[in-house]
This record gives sequence, C-alpha cells and structure tokens, in this order.
Amino acid sequence: MARTAVSYTAITPNGHTTSPAGTTIDSTLVTNGVVINGVDPERTLLRVTNTATGAKNVTVKTGTGSQSWMAGQGDLTVAVGANTGSEFVGPFTSARFQQRGSKLYIDFESGFTGTLTVFKLPKAY
Repeated sequence: MARTAVSYTAITPNGHTTSPAGTTIDSTLVTNGVVINGVDPERTLLRVTNTATGAKNVTVKTGTGSQSWMAGQGDLTVAVGANTGSEFVGPFTSARFQQRGSKLYIDFESGFTGTLTVFKLPKAY
C-alpha cells in the first residue's frame, strides 16, 4: 500500500506559529504508514499524540541506499504514553533515516490513535 503523504508545518523564525491540529492517526495511517516528501531530516521535528487507552509505538524507519550509511543503527522506535499531551521526536540524522528521493518513513503500532504534526525547524541565524 502507498504511504500517506503528510506535509510540513513551518516554524516561523523570530515570530509566532499557531499550534496546528495535526493529521489524525487513523486506521489508514496505521496500515499504510506515513511519508514526508522533500524531507530535511536535520530540521524535521514530529509532534505525536496518543489517544489510545494504552501506550503505543511510533517508528521512524531507517533509510535505504548509499546515502544512509548509518542505517545499521536501525529504526528509531519511541513509546508514546496513553492519553499524553504530546511527545516530540527528532530532529533526525539524514545519514540514518533519509530514504531514496529525500523521503522519511513513519510507522505506527496497531491500534494507535491520535495526531501527528510534522514541523520544519528554521535554519539557525
């Protein structure tokens, strides 16, 4: 199945960014997973909320191909507690997580419900 594309929410440098609602994590996202296209892993931060009654895992998949020379470290799996406010995951090392074609893959444990927001951090000034 094709992964569901989720877009960035840009953080406004030297300003204000209103907190977005995020993308609902439903059975489609759990089954298919998520792809972030045109990813800049070092500037990518995930906000994950879990509304399930038990803790659930979110997994950032290790990259494939020669650009992911640190892929041997494996996936990053983070437990998100039940009914949490939010957990932040990232930023990421491109040499470990970037997929071919500048993509990042995210998977969710079965039964995961909540929201995912993908933030793009501004460059340092």
